[in-house]
Amino acid sequence: MRISRILRIIGLVTGAAVLFLLLAIMFIPGRTIFEAANSGLSPYGLKLEAVSFGKAFPIGISGKGITLSSESGELLKLRSGRLALELLPLLVGKVCISVRAEIGSGSLVSSMSILRSPSTKIEVKNVRLEDIPFFQTVAGIKASGILSGKAEAKGLISKAKGYLQLEVDGADLTGIKIGEMPLPDASYRKVQGMVRINNGIASIESFTLQGDELYVRLKGGLPLIDPLQATPLNLSLELMPKPSLLDKQKLIFLLLVKFQDTPGHYLIPVKGTLGKPQIL
Repeated sequence: MRISRILRIIGLVTGAAVLFLLLAIMFIPGRTIFEAANSGLSPYGLKLEAVSFGKAFPIGISGKGITLSSESGELLKLRSGRLALELLPLLVGKVCISVRAEIGSGSLVSSMSILRSPSTKIEVKNVRLEDIPFFQTVAGIKASGILSGKAEAKGLISKAKGYLQLEVDGADLTGIKIGEMPLPDASYRKVQGMVRINNGIASIESFTLQGDELYVRLKGGLPLIDPLQATPLNLSLELMPKPSLLDKQKLIFLLLVKFQDTPGHYLIPVKGTLGKPQIL
């Protein structure tokens, strides 16, 4: 069989598949798609709600006032969001999904390739931590600041390659706990982090919180496993407080005194899992 004929057949099959998907989405009610999404999330204890929800051209769904919740409360709130199947990658046999969302005054853009050679790209710009309810409802943290960041990963979790880069300007964090151990409340001019992922191992290249009264540095690495929340932790958290903070939060540092290795320096081992970190 001639190559030109093979290519023509592949093109016809791909075109028929795209047409079928387009017609299927066009004739499936938006509410049915929404209910199907919730059915998929329910085994994980998650629920999706929206003020309005419908289909997006050519093959996708969109909504406004979207909320993702768990038993603990709201995790994420979107002013608007759109999820769509990208058509051009289908022509070369790839299934790619694009996501766009507005989180308060900030934005999130993501693209995901599934099936063959899975990959994910995410970019977050100017998202206020106050607009992410997860911090308060699940972590019990009162957080403020402006978050921006990028992440990219290719391959299955256990063999993934990629990176995670984030930055928070003007961060203010209160009520942080690792397990049952409270950490100092503090304000930071800048929070910066870079994590490299190679062959399923995430290594913290740098992760620092820089404030006028407290400098914090996180070190270590972790082997990524599926499910991700079960990933074991082997990290160390360094705290370098100024005398003024030691004086203002005496009780917190009294609890942390066993981790003080030199005056003004605390080295805290962080164990447990990504879903349930612990200080032992």
